Amino acid sequence: MNRDDHLLRAVRQVTAAASARFTYLAESIARALEPSATQLQELDRAYNATGEYLIECAEFDGQVVQVHAQGSRQMGTIVRPMDTQREGFDIDLVVRLANTAFSRYGGPEGAALLLDRLFTALNRYAERHGLGIERWERCVTLIYAGGMRADFAPVIDDPLYALPHGEHHGRIPDRDRRNFISTNPKGYCLGFDSAARVAPVFRLSKALTANFADARKADLVPLPEATEVFARLLSRFVQLVKVHRNMSFAELKGGGDLAPTSVFLTSLFAKAYAILAPQPHDGPLDLFFDIVELVPSLFEREILHPGQQHWKLMNPFAQSDNLASSMNTPARQHAFTQWHTKFVSDLEGLMGAIEGNQGLDAVINSVDRAFGHRAAQAVLQQNAQRRDGSRALQRAGFVVAGAMPIVTSARAHTYFGGPAT
Repeated sequence: MNRDDHLLRAVRQVTAAASARFTYLAESIARALEPSATQLQELDRAYNATGEYLIECAEFDGQVVQVHAQGSRQMGTIVRPMDTQREGFDIDLVVRLANTAFSRYGGPEGAALLLDRLFTALNRYAERHGLGIERWERCVTLIYAGGMRADFAPVIDDPLYALPHGEHHGRIPDRDRRNFISTNPKGYCLGFDSAARVAPVFRLSKALTANFADARKADLVPLPEATEVFARLLSRFVQLVKVHRNMSFAELKGGGDLAPTSVFLTSLFAKAYAILAPQPHDGPLDLFFDIVELVPSLFEREILHPGQQHWKLMNPFAQSDNLASSMNTPARQHAFTQWHTKFVSDLEGLMGAIEGNQGLDAVINSVDRAFGHRAAQAVLQQNAQRRDGSRALQRAGFVVAGAMPIVTSARAHTYFGGPAT
């Protein structure tokens, strides 16, 4: 399927009211399942302290130049882990070493030596501070108080300026700990940011913006401005897909081993968003639905022999880095296909409940099926807070929108000012 084929997709009609409600639900769900501002500060404080220790520790002799967050923390897509019994969040970190580190770790045993020294240094830190520690193929995990888990992965600077954001390119030990392979976590985040900056074109944006203004008046925990909501729409979409994945696989035996990886899903959604966001949609609901339907067509499937495929989704910011490599087992591929079918079905149910004005109970049941009990409870709580805020404002003499707002239709309009084409 090429880019022009996406213009021929069936148009899905969604009212401004339904799309505004969906956006409101997405905000409520994401808020409940992402770290609070206080928790984010605690995450940053914890890993910064560990990073300062690594920069100074004797094992690396000054070759560690920075320890920084990568992945979901940087892209604003972090959500609670799949294990619903655990309260702490997971964070991925890069232990960045200067290019001169290749003089010490570039030989046949260098990758294993680098990981051994990282484990030795972090193990001493864990013992000193009463933390848990786990050793993996390519990283070391520290387990902090409160259940936070931080994966520290060593990356040696190796700029490749021919690649997009190649100034941030580096090398990381491979899973056999014998060689170094291409990686670019900072470049990947910058690429995600570029996709997120694509302005969505919404025909009913005037009505959506008016709806948000009314909803903000009635909310005890105010919604952000519509401009802020739409500016981070891609991050919210990725959070929703990760929450749905987590809920879908959490109850399966061995579900964690079958679930599609976050980098695979995030890459697909960023790619789909960059394609579809510039195309006119009524609002976020039908845009999200179109993205979910499109993602299975955005990676290559090579038929090896009947019943077996090799999936490829190449990282544009690193050499020969297949972001779908972890998906190349028949079990994982089958699980992805089944999960995607369920996701579409769950979204159809949620869309029907919202668009059909079936009432709050029907919406809550659809949210529960798609995104889990915690998400459903968050929507109920937020709805109750809005009702309380609405009553307070009405007593003060203001006219406000109802708890589940209804808006009138507006002429076709893009979000950023001009009429829709």
